Amino acid sequence: MLALIQRVTAAQVEIEGRIAGAIGQGLLVFLGVEKNDSREDADKLLKKVLAYRVFSDADEKMNLSLSDIAGGLLVVSQFTLAADTGKGLRPSFSSAKPPQEAQALYNYFVEQAQSNHSDVATGEFAADMKVSLTNDGPVTFLLNS
Repeated sequence: MLALIQRVTAAQVEIEGRIAGAIGQGLLVFLGVEKNDSREDADKLLKKVLAYRVFSDADEKMNLSLSDIAGGLLVVSQFTLAADTGKGLRPSFSSAKPPQEAQALYNYFVEQAQSNHSDVATGEFAADMKVSLTNDGPVTFLLNS
């Protein structure tokens, strides 16, 4: 399971002209699900996302986590993160989990996030989404389970 996390001052997801999810300061997480991913992978990755120290402390050092600052968490499904880009000029998605199984694991990740963090917003699995964000830094990391 892959999470591209971006530290943001604000982010939102729009679907067919309506705002599906929005946060202020926090993390935008693009979530990719690979073939062999399980609930254990989702739990491990979520724990890492919530505890990853990417926010500045009083000394301007990245020592604070999303949980420490009680920031927002916006989770957006990102099928293309699971692409194999090693050969040629067209990505292969053979390493991605099939859509129905990926959606179940995405939903599990979101449910666990909502159980463990107070400010969680989402996009919509497999929807055509317009994601807007103000990347703070910029600070972007690719995490995997």
